[in-house]
Amino acid sequence: MPEHVVIIGSGPAGWSAAIYAARANLHPLVFEGAETEENRVAGTLPLGQLNLTTEVENYPGFPTGLLHGYIRSAVAESRVSTYLEPLHEHRHAVTGPELMNLMRQQAENFGTRIVTDDVVQVELSTRPFTLKTLGDQTHEAHTLIIASGARANYLGLASEERFKNRGVSACAVCDGALPRFRNKPLVVVGGGDSAVEEATYLTKYASMVNMLMRRDVFRASKIMQDRARDNPKINLHYFREVDEVLGDDKSGVTGIRMKDNQQGGTVDLPASGLFLAIGHTPNTDFLKGQLALNDMGYIKYTTPMRTFTSVEGVFAAGDVADDYYRQAVTSAGTGCMAALDAERWLASKGIH
Repeated sequence: MPEHVVIIGSGPAGWSAAIYAARANLHPLVFEGAETEENRVAGTLPLGQLNLTTEVENYPGFPTGLLHGYIRSAVAESRVSTYLEPLHEHRHAVTGPELMNLMRQQAENFGTRIVTDDVVQVELSTRPFTLKTLGDQTHEAHTLIIASGARANYLGLASEERFKNRGVSACAVCDGALPRFRNKPLVVVGGGDSAVEEATYLTKYASMVNMLMRRDVFRASKIMQDRARDNPKINLHYFREVDEVLGDDKSGVTGIRMKDNQQGGTVDLPASGLFLAIGHTPNTDFLKGQLALNDMGYIKYTTPMRTFTSVEGVFAAGDVADDYYRQAVTSAGTGCMAALDAERWLASKGIH
């Protein structure tokens, strides 16, 4: 029999959708992603982008405290020992892996079934929908919630990979307030609106923010350019690229080696953090053009304040459809909305 609800993705949107769908007795099936080397390199392993971060200080309900006892009592021991050891014993806000494992466990507690595999192909032109996985399994579904997220674009440097989550970040709002970055010089790479927004946000915490741009012109809008130029804590570097991320195992990032792409040569710039603002890529390749996307490649919502897509019975949640906020709490909210939308669609069709 076709599944009532299939959810693709295992970030905050996917688990929120699963919790709501499971509590509505829809017995959701979640494809959380495959644990492959390809996914590790791409940053698309199970549990989403949040699983790649350290401290999460802006998700409601997790003030600083001693969480390890609660996590040991709430999350299955097999997952604690495999994915969360060693647990932090000091006072801290929840970490990304802790939060995502708590969400996953909550969804599982209500009966969500979880498959650790990628969906590599979908057929949305016939009903029920058909899905094929990397492991060569075929499934059918009456409704589909796509919560496959978006992956941050990185420079592709080996040194950058080494220091991810130890000073290298792709989200200033997520990480900028962390102690490692306070009153320290930071670097932002990019010249668009997002880069200026990231740099401006970071000036609240950093001693100085250095913006590196490949050319001598911004891609940002005029008002955002003026905002960067007028901010005394933002230092603009034109015709500069990151050649290497500098640091050590104890301190994490301690600087960057920037390259002059016109005159040649390199200069070492002290910094405690490197923030990439060079865009995100939504994980929509498996759709093969069967859903309408916006100009940036994100799934397009067709009805205001609903998670409807261009195909009836297919709903989208989280960063795969959000090119603006990209926060855990907003993703979780749209996951809830998608599950409610799917439940009501099934009821309207008499599918119980």
